Amino acid sequence: MSKKNLEYAGDYDLQYVHISNHKGQGKTQSLRGENITQMVIELNIYEGIYNSSITGSMVIADTTNLIGNLPIQGTERLFFKLSNKLVNGSFANTLDFTEKGGHPLHIYKITDREQLNDSTQSYVIHFASREFVRNLRTKVSESFTGRMDQMVNKIFARPEYLDSKKKLYFQKTRNSDTIVVPNVTPFDAIKLLGKRALPDSLRSKGAGYLFFETPRGFHFRSWESLCIAKNGKPREVKQKFRYVQQRMDRFGHEVLDESGKPLDKIVEDYRNVESYEFKNNFHDVAANTALGTYGHRVITHNLYNKSYREDDYHYHDSFQETGHVDNNGGYGKEASYTTSNPMIVETPVDYDLVEGDTRQKGVSDFAESRVSLQATSQFVHNEETGAFGVDVVQDGVIEGERVSLTNQLHSGTRLQMVIKGQAWLQAGDLIQFDVQSVENRDDRPTGPLDPQLSGRYVISHIRHRVSGEYYKQVIECIKDSVARPYGTGVKSYAEIAGAEKSPVSPSDIDYT
Repeated sequence: MSKKNLEYAGDYDLQYVHISNHKGQGKTQSLRGENITQMVIELNIYEGIYNSSITGSMVIADTTNLIGNLPIQGTERLFFKLSNKLVNGSFANTLDFTEKGGHPLHIYKITDREQLNDSTQSYVIHFASREFVRNLRTKVSESFTGRMDQMVNKIFARPEYLDSKKKLYFQKTRNSDTIVVPNVTPFDAIKLLGKRALPDSLRSKGAGYLFFETPRGFHFRSWESLCIAKNGKPREVKQKFRYVQQRMDRFGHEVLDESGKPLDKIVEDYRNVESYEFKNNFHDVAANTALGTYGHRVITHNLYNKSYREDDYHYHDSFQETGHVDNNGGYGKEASYTTSNPMIVETPVDYDLVEGDTRQKGVSDFAESRVSLQATSQFVHNEETGAFGVDVVQDGVIEGERVSLTNQLHSGTRLQMVIKGQAWLQAGDLIQFDVQSVENRDDRPTGPLDPQLSGRYVISHIRHRVSGEYYKQVIECIKDSVARPYGTGVKSYAEIAGAEKSPVSPSDIDYT
């Protein structure tokens, strides 16, 4: 698998795969461990914005009884470096899990052991980052005071807790509080803090943080920070992808770029998508209505002064108050920092009128689609704040925003693509995917694109797969907005469904 010259998109260099036993040695007593590169049939590495640590697996074909002679029991360490190039020919695009340049991985399980023939057996080695197993062995039971990001830093770095030596990329939070962590694992403690964390941004009213690991380090940040930069402008995309079935148009002419030059084969092979599938889209209006994505009434019961408060979440009113994947720029020539691109329109969906208004209700105006009760209190730790470390009257509003954002990510547009392996891509990166419209029959990159599904996506999961001669990635991407806004113009529901019919009274019904 080790190569000096990489020649094509998807080519890779895997110099060695070393495994060391519980003594830090291989079966040949080498301090570097046993080189098992030739035994590896398939290598998979998994990362995602919902995964607190990196995990992976290797399919092994063992002809030397390594599993018995080393032996392999689930406490070994794994070292390897996976490299691939783009157009510059360098080896800077690397997943480094060596002891010198990165952080070795820890083996924790052996499965699927099978005798293939008299001299060969196969099995699957499962591995993860050190923090994965460290999390299982320690518990956090302590009272923390301060900003949420400072609490996470303490749990992340303290020797008695996660004790991580890796980088933590974190976004500062605006809320401070005193929180008692009740004897849970470090990952669960950080997720508990992530639910209460509020971004330190004058522009944002979002709620909730993500905690995840990539080969470059750990991240504790909001969804909004994955979409926009600190200055409020859209983040730059790491790579542009498109699905083109062939490099020739329907007239047999070679496809050219926008400047009229032939497309570079290697560059285009990295951009071209081998296959794609939309695993989910935002158009399950029934499910999102029931989940409270559009409208949500949160009743907060203040245990301190025995009062309660009702707060109604409205999807369209809140949409412009937070950053989204496509909310800040439109798409292509229509880019504008004032464009609003929600996943669903605000036009009337029934004859109901908004209270105190002549406007008919849209999907966001039915707050009772979901009603939830939340207990809150002041002065629990001698501080006049609520559950989120801010004014207690904001608890219902923040909870509605947090629930809706969670639903938008899990029930929103989800795209899965198979691409040539690009080690520099990681979970949380922003990419662009150009989905050709069905009327684009020339297969040209400049042809018409799908107005809603094209555009920017955030990578939520990556599977790095090395097998045989190719390094490929299966990436799952999500978005919470559309590339181009849906048109509006209908003023009343009657213009869609016709005039409202007169109600039928019981006396008008013949029960005979």
